[in-house]
Amino acid sequence: MAAYLKVLPLFIMVFPGMVSRVLFPDEVACADPEICREVCSNPAGCSDIAYPKLVLELLPTGLRGLMMAVMVAALTSSLTSIFNSASTIFTMDLWNHLRPRASEKELMIVGRVFVLLLVLVSILWIPVVQASQGGQLFIYIQSISSYLQPPVAVVFIMGCFWKRANEKGAFFGLVLGLLLGLVRLILDFIYVQPRCDQLDERPAVVKDVHYLYFSMILSSVTLITVCAVSWFTEPPSKEMVSRLTWFTRHDPVVQKEQVPSATPPPLTLSQNGTPEASGTNIQFEMVQENMSKTHSCDTTTKRSKVVKAILWLCGMENKGKEQAPSRADPVIVSLEENPLVKTLLDLSLIICISCAIFLWGYFA
Repeated sequence: MAAYLKVLPLFIMVFPGMVSRVLFPDEVACADPEICREVCSNPAGCSDIAYPKLVLELLPTGLRGLMMAVMVAALTSSLTSIFNSASTIFTMDLWNHLRPRASEKELMIVGRVFVLLLVLVSILWIPVVQASQGGQLFIYIQSISSYLQPPVAVVFIMGCFWKRANEKGAFFGLVLGLLLGLVRLILDFIYVQPRCDQLDERPAVVKDVHYLYFSMILSSVTLITVCAVSWFTEPPSKEMVSRLTWFTRHDPVVQKEQVPSATPPPLTLSQNGTPEASGTNIQFEMVQENMSKTHSCDTTTKRSKVVKAILWLCGMENKGKEQAPSRADPVIVSLEENPLVKTLLDLSLIICISCAIFLWGYFA
């Protein structure tokens, strides 16, 4: 289903842009920088207003407002998901590594502040997006993806199909690939594409190498790095690749030997208040938990309404009674495939590839 949905951008993104360019040649397809500045306040070009211009000029009043609301809602949904994902990655992977003992409230505040910083950076980045790639947002997105996504894709594919790939190979492949992609990205920002009536004096690596060709070069460099480093370092153990790659998906499960940990028994409190190593008295951890709960209850009663509003806004309001989450049983996923489903998937794959080749050849 996802493969069939990838055909839709041709009809919902490419064709409307072509129609808008034909219907409004002086506005969407403006060539003079002064005219473009008057139309869309961007001297690099007005290609980004093709779809909104088509909606506002051709659709009736009710449907026009509905489509504008849909576009704004889609934009808001995309931005919120991206901001939340980025703040989660920063908070859990970076900040939690710098401050391992950070409380839940601190992590929540750091996540909210990071979202605000992302919003400010996004607003300040708008002129850069308008000036790059001739003012075409879609081309800008594709170029950024070609500079940053190939190393990640190559490492993922190598991990799925080559059981000799190890952690060091993936690490150095990602580092080298992302560094090369960032260098090309910075060069694109420094050397902006000139207008049609200007001489192109950019470096050859920017002027003569298209971003799609650069993605192929970047993928090849990452692939060679992963293979070389993985081959000259220690291979992963059997339990690391068992049933986790394509060629080992049917291997038996290799259990890693569990070494019993020598953990001391929990401290308990005796009747006179002295800690003991064992016994059936009240555990020391439970006493600390009860003391923290009573302290939190006392502090919540003394908080003002302003503090409560700030805590509510940050998602840190105290709840009355919290039940301990029950441990769910581990889900055992089977790799066995129904023969009928396998046949249907193979036929669907052949149909999808045939449709893609036909559309490619017909519209090319």
